[in-house]
Amino acid sequence: MTITPKVRLKRAGSPLSQRVLQIPPSGIRKFFDLMASIEGVISLGVGEPDFVTPWRLREAAIYSLEQGYTMYTSNYGIPELREELARHLARRYGVEYDPEQELLITVGVSEALDLALRATIDPGDEVIGPDLGYVAYQADVILSGGVYVPVPATAENEFKIMASDVEARITERTKAILIGYPSNPTGAVMTRPELAQVAEVARKHDLLVLSDEIYDRLVYGIEHTCFPSLPGMKERTILLGGFSKAYAMTGWRVGYAAAPAEIIEAMMKVHQYTIMCAPIMSQMAALEALKAGEASVQEMVAEYDRRRRIMVKGLNEIGLQCHEPKGAFYAFPSIKSTGLSSEEFAERLLREEKVVVVHGNTFGERGEGYVRCCYATSLEEIEEALQRMGRFVNRYQKAGT
Repeated sequence: MTITPKVRLKRAGSPLSQRVLQIPPSGIRKFFDLMASIEGVISLGVGEPDFVTPWRLREAAIYSLEQGYTMYTSNYGIPELREELARHLARRYGVEYDPEQELLITVGVSEALDLALRATIDPGDEVIGPDLGYVAYQADVILSGGVYVPVPATAENEFKIMASDVEARITERTKAILIGYPSNPTGAVMTRPELAQVAEVARKHDLLVLSDEIYDRLVYGIEHTCFPSLPGMKERTILLGGFSKAYAMTGWRVGYAAAPAEIIEAMMKVHQYTIMCAPIMSQMAALEALKAGEASVQEMVAEYDRRRRIMVKGLNEIGLQCHEPKGAFYAFPSIKSTGLSSEEFAERLLREEKVVVVHGNTFGERGEGYVRCCYATSLEEIEEALQRMGRFVNRYQKAGT
């Protein structure tokens, strides 16, 4: 007879990690659970391209399977992909990386961010990041043992952080600055002079910079500045990027980190014990994306730009003031004129007009009074969604007068 010993907890209360308990559940999840039970819904919620991955990229993955490429790769990623990525970054942004020591292929940029924080942050270290920003920023800092220190990115500043606000939050515990431009959720893009001011703060206070540039190719009428291309910044920047957005490869889960060799080596240690490597067939598709995907990128960017202009114009016309986003594929209109909170607006819009948007406070406290609308969906659905939203806004604005 086998006796199973009782599990004894070291302390009373929850068996869960305190770090996990600090992280709230996704504010988006309940809306998508609700959406699944309602017919005829138009979603402006998911931050995912509606384009299918270009055929040449899919074909490269299929061919790799036919050739029997179903094994592990190097923890760093296949050498050919790292070499092509190094050429891509040098050609596009003038930043030179050693493909053997300064590049790491990851399971999406989400893993790259997690690795970067776990490899550099000690318990109690502070990381300054945007409020508003991508939902994983604060959660990943907490999971790394760090403390997230929000810096305002408000409509008054076109949803950009200000270098002076960053510097005002620096303490003896500050280890890094985390930025993400073009921005999810606002579509804001920081100019080279604005980023140079942040770079000067980082240099002055000897801080790391984690720069999430997953939307680098999705910019409209403005040039993207790759943060490590700024003078003196390559040595103190962890560049995070990937293939999900520009190449419509979200489900392939392949991203990368570029950083000084010492940091990449530390990130690889975590990567090798948790993930091992990105899937080889995804890496082969990413390689083909860098070699032959540019025409498809340009076509998708042009279409996003067309949708962007229609979305922003339509939101303003129905009475939701909306700043013009210059990047990514999101609009971030104010819904304050309706008198509803962000969560009330999103839930009632879904129930009453069957349109999904994401309530703004999901992305930080300063998102209250806003919602995120993703225009990575068909123009037909965008136009129908705007009509439904117009009816909804008109009802609540009239009720509030």
